[in-house]
Amino acid sequence: MDNEPSWREKRREASAVHAAALEHRKAAETARARALLAEFVRKMEAAGIAPRPLRAPVVGSGASYRTDISGWYLRRNQSLGADIDGNYYILGTPASLKARLFGLRISPSDPPLTVGLGARDGESIPLEQLLRRRLEEATTTGPDESKR
Repeated sequence: MDNEPSWREKRREASAVHAAALEHRKAAETARARALLAEFVRKMEAAGIAPRPLRAPVVGSGASYRTDISGWYLRRNQSLGADIDGNYYILGTPASLKARLFGLRISPSDPPLTVGLGARDGESIPLEQLLRRRLEEATTTGPDESKR
């Protein structure tokens, strides 16, 4: 009986297995989302929709800051973007004097398969649907989407 693992050890092992499975699933979802973004970039370029400098909107304000990213906005409120390499950016930012003066450096995030999950009702959308909608809007506006 002394050779049997204790309840605590069994729980620790089960927890580690569960965490590994969760990490594996998250990595697979991220890989799928990255593939969707790469396809989106390819289609935008094929449609002649040129990337443009992206700005980061200040949350709760009408202001925005320059970034070092060129790409396309994924949401009309310009809170999400994708660059020419298919990286995913959450652009919303708090107010900052330094960012106002010098611009903002934003690091890419792991893209989710469902954007806005956990947000208010009606604000979540599958990434694939969001990208398709964005592509349709951009192609109906035409190659010069400077109005958006």
